[in-house]
Amino acid sequence: MLSRRHLRVKVMQALFAYQRSEGAELAVGERLLKQSLDRIYDLYIHHLSLISEFHRFAVNQIEEGKKKKLPTPEDLNPNLRFIENQVLLQLENNKQLLKEVDRRKINWADQVELVRRIFTQFKASDEFKQYMTAETVTYKDHRHIIYHLYEDFVLTNEHLLSLFEEKSIFWVNDFDQVGPLVIRTISEFKHSEEEGGPLPGIYKDEEEDRQFVIDLFRKTAAHSMEFQSMIEAKLENWDLERIASTDILLMKMALSEFLYVNSIPTRVSMNEYIEIAKEYSTPKSHTFINGILDKLLIDLKEQGKIKKTGKGLIGG
Repeated sequence: MLSRRHLRVKVMQALFAYQRSEGAELAVGERLLKQSLDRIYDLYIHHLSLISEFHRFAVNQIEEGKKKKLPTPEDLNPNLRFIENQVLLQLENNKQLLKEVDRRKINWADQVELVRRIFTQFKASDEFKQYMTAETVTYKDHRHIIYHLYEDFVLTNEHLLSLFEEKSIFWVNDFDQVGPLVIRTISEFKHSEEEGGPLPGIYKDEEEDRQFVIDLFRKTAAHSMEFQSMIEAKLENWDLERIASTDILLMKMALSEFLYVNSIPTRVSMNEYIEIAKEYSTPKSHTFINGILDKLLIDLKEQGKIKKTGKGLIGG
């Protein structure tokens, strides 16, 4: 499932797109935001189905080997360990995954060459050779070889990344978010369950998280100019035009949470945007953002505008 930080990043990206589309209606921006979130799950299902595709490819290779006019002893008596991998079989039998693949009409038939290249590289790895020749293997071993396939050969494949980017503009920045979700899915599969287990949803709490995303988008967009004036008043010797646009947007989003998301402590919001700045903005941005938000928060508290409820403490 996506963390609140991932959700904030998606809102940040949607706000950037909205701001650059002069004259665009807020509702259009919201719709694109919702689509981008839904497409993360779509990408997640594509990744899981690709892992199953390697299983089918391996099965086909063995069957083709047996049909050769001059099969080798290895063709006639192949090592079946990989195609009997319990995690792969669980994915093959997972009705929820099969339903999602069918609903999205996912098919890798036109990418046989890409699948072959990735699988060939995987088979040449020392980890795969050790797995295939080990005297005995456990369920943990079956799982770890799938981790190796996915993390070291799927996520790092530039051709596959380009393919996904061509399929959807929403997927350009989603690989880093989907990878951990796939790993978590496999790690939570149970040895005793034929289908492994249920696939996790994209949200921890769908209703609450979706509302958080929409509120954050709407409030930041609606109060953008007001927030900009508040930020500019704290810049002292800085010129607003010299500040990274990402930094300004992140501070606006933080102000939205301070003022309009009553259930999240201000300190949590600050820490989240500082961490996002470390990844998405300049090397010194997080320090700059921290300083400006500290000043703004002091003013807002003095004015009695911070009203947190429930577990959210004003400074907590």
